[in-house]
Amino acid sequence: MVSVTRSVFGELPSGAGTVEKFQLQSDLLRVDIISWGCPITALEVKDRQGRASDVVLGFAELEGYLQKQPYFGAVVGRVANRIAKGVFTLDGKEYHLAINKEPNSLHGGVRGFDKVLWTPQVLSNGVQFSRVSPDGEEGYSGELKVWVTYTLSGGELTVNYRAQASQTTPVNLTNHSYFNLAGQGSPNIYDHEVTIEADAFLPVDETLIPTGEVAPVQGTAFDLRKPVELGKHLQEFRLNGFDHNFCLKGSKEKHFCARVYHAGSGRVLEVYTTQPGVQFYTGNFLDGTLKGKSGVVYPKHSGFCLETQNWPDAVNQPHFPPVLLRPGEEYDHTTWFKFSVA
Repeated sequence: MVSVTRSVFGELPSGAGTVEKFQLQSDLLRVDIISWGCPITALEVKDRQGRASDVVLGFAELEGYLQKQPYFGAVVGRVANRIAKGVFTLDGKEYHLAINKEPNSLHGGVRGFDKVLWTPQVLSNGVQFSRVSPDGEEGYSGELKVWVTYTLSGGELTVNYRAQASQTTPVNLTNHSYFNLAGQGSPNIYDHEVTIEADAFLPVDETLIPTGEVAPVQGTAFDLRKPVELGKHLQEFRLNGFDHNFCLKGSKEKHFCARVYHAGSGRVLEVYTTQPGVQFYTGNFLDGTLKGKSGVVYPKHSGFCLETQNWPDAVNQPHFPPVLLRPGEEYDHTTWFKFSVA
């Protein structure tokens, strides 16, 4: 059984609307999601002793989500990740997007899907958010109707993304939750064991745009096909952290993507998706300046993201999986976050 409760989370400045919170609860998980940017603001999961902790980074108040912050828990779009120099050409026409992460466009631009109020609809086991992204929003072509649906069943949170376009446009939606299976506010994720089911990854240039090469992980720091303890692995390979796309099976069916295990608590997160890629990000840009829930700060490497997605800059790299949505088609992708203890 899943219960869904609805409450007011806060008011937007200058009468721009009311932000609501939806709490989804099963016997194993409790998930809070708000209608401003659709972020997961809290996710409580039990450890092997049966004690529940909140395992996502974020804020207790709306003000936290309105300030400049690194997409905690949010739905990002119209195109997640980076587009080189914020430019792409479509049917002979050049489109220019907002440059919000020099010199590129990141996560939909200055006012992406994470910075708008969505329309909620309560379901028996979750909540569906919808919005219409107008033609020309942040420089993108065509009107885009979008639905994001969160549903809960036992220890599994499912996120489904659907979209329909009035004219051809790139679409790539993801959820940007930062997890720490020891509990949010724990100082780092070095004691997490990570596995990613990927035979290849995308090397990037100094601005984090893929070079175009699809490189085998074999014999590199990016070979995470067997579990690695994150802290030791970063040290061994002298890495600042991960912020890379891992290339998953090209199947549109549900496939295993990643598993993260925290030995101290026994918590396990498994991710399954229909997407061709996952951006594994270890919170390299967190710097301890943001105060989160219960007044904790979030230093570098205090959370990890597994952003299931199409490959970055696919609109400019023809050999990457197709990212364009055409009129009459439907964008439809699902990701499953499955929590358990071991």
